[in-house]
Amino acid sequence: MKLKDGFVTHDMGGEQIMVSTGSTAFSGLVRSNGTAAFIVDCLKEETTREEIIAKMLDKYDASEEVISADVDKILAKLRSIKALDE
Repeated sequence: MKLKDGFVTHDMGGEQIMVSTGSTAFSGLVRSNGTAAFIVDCLKEETTREEIIAKMLDKYDASEEVISADVDKILAKLRSIKALDE
């Protein structure tokens, strides 16, 4: 899976903002905290849920259960706005 080409991100003052360029069904703005921004950054290249979890386990001091839940929550949100190519 990968972030669709119609979405761009910008880091601003400690948060990431993702916007649609207009070539997608979603028209709006998504603000991401550090964890969500990390996941979105992983999705800029073709990746899997498991690869994202492995990268997060290396970066964050949290259990696999907590990280898996966070990844699933963010992926569900991105799916709801049709931001993923799967």
